[in-house]
Amino acid sequence: MKILLISANTETINMPVLPLGLAFVNAALQNRGFETRILNLLGKSDAQATIKAVIGEFQPDAIGISVRNIDTQDIKNPGFMLDPVKAMVAWCRECSGAPVILGGAGYSIYPQAVLDYTVADMGIKGEGEIVFPELLRQLELIGPDPKDFSRLDIPGLYLPGTGEVQKRRCIRNTANIIFPVPNHDFAVPDSVKKDDLWVPFQTRRGCPMDCSYCSTGSIEGRLIRKLPPNKAIMALIAHVEAGFRQFFFVDNTFNLPASYAADLCDRIIAAKLNIRWRCILYPAKISRELVAKMARAGCKEVSLGFESGSDAMLRNFNKRFTTADVRKTSNWLAGYGIRQLGFLMLGGPGETKETVLESLAFADSLHLDNLKVTAGIRVYPDTQVAKIAKEEGMISSDDTLLSPTFYIRKELKDWLMESIPTWVKDRPGWFF
Repeated sequence: MKILLISANTETINMPVLPLGLAFVNAALQNRGFETRILNLLGKSDAQATIKAVIGEFQPDAIGISVRNIDTQDIKNPGFMLDPVKAMVAWCRECSGAPVILGGAGYSIYPQAVLDYTVADMGIKGEGEIVFPELLRQLELIGPDPKDFSRLDIPGLYLPGTGEVQKRRCIRNTANIIFPVPNHDFAVPDSVKKDDLWVPFQTRRGCPMDCSYCSTGSIEGRLIRKLPPNKAIMALIAHVEAGFRQFFFVDNTFNLPASYAADLCDRIIAAKLNIRWRCILYPAKISRELVAKMARAGCKEVSLGFESGSDAMLRNFNKRFTTADVRKTSNWLAGYGIRQLGFLMLGGPGETKETVLESLAFADSLHLDNLKVTAGIRVYPDTQVAKIAKEEGMISSDDTLLSPTFYIRKELKDWLMESIPTWVKDRPGWFF
């Protein structure tokens, strides 16, 4: 079978991003003997013409579309990003009878709602390396007739009018996961300058922290599953040999578990890779020794996920650390010359003017290199914030939350919108 894989993402909101999930799937498909073609639409000026030309040339038997972003997650500019995906599904159908299958992080948060909105043939929630090849094998047996799709038996598969066929399963045996090969499983678009690119790299999946607002559980599950560190280092070496030197470890929390993070740093140091990298750091369960190893291994920047400078709000967010932990970790990072990007989410459940001012003053005292301040919290399904929003009558019980929906304390909204810009304008590196 010939499989066309399309990365629908065309946004560079924070930085140009390569489709890592799609690259993992491509590597798995090729390992199973499928002929594949990846189409990355980032930087393509005419997506419709590009899609039609590739389909006409390749003649795929199935088409997978990876959906990364649903919206801008910005209450000031709540842009909706599914209309282009819906158009892509229609373009594929215009020139091919192949089934169109959705996947990706954005899709996995709202599997049924996105499937209904885009009118695709089916979608896979969660990891695709095992279930997507099996789905294609079953499709090959039953043929492309949509009337027969109800016979499919795949974990995490969603069908129109049917819902989830079987509950999705996370990959437990990570030793069988094949790392993508640079310039093969994904290529850098011509529109992206190599110096601007931080190649996404993953060594762990899942997050057990259960923050009240977070969608990670829907995407990757709540169990941390570690990819073999020896395979990770071999993959890093392959990227370096291909000319890449900057990496973004997209693990949800680089320092969980801390022993794995330390082992990974030791291997990078021993391999003398001379790379630069950034990661996402949880402000607890970290030591000065680990920070030192990160610096020696080439860590240049971390996203320090504290979200509030109020201990009361940290408890509301179900964070398992305090402001004292954040300050200690921030001081260690600064001591080793690692840049820090912080985040504040203001206006969530339980927020008051006092906790807002406490958060702003705390963030100011850390002397971070950059700080992103947001008002309101994007509400995701199956989260504590969604439950609270329903209890407070902000959203209805049957709301899919597909359209950009934000929780923000009504009595604080106007004040926040006026106050935050005042703080930001006098502080270099702060953004709203």
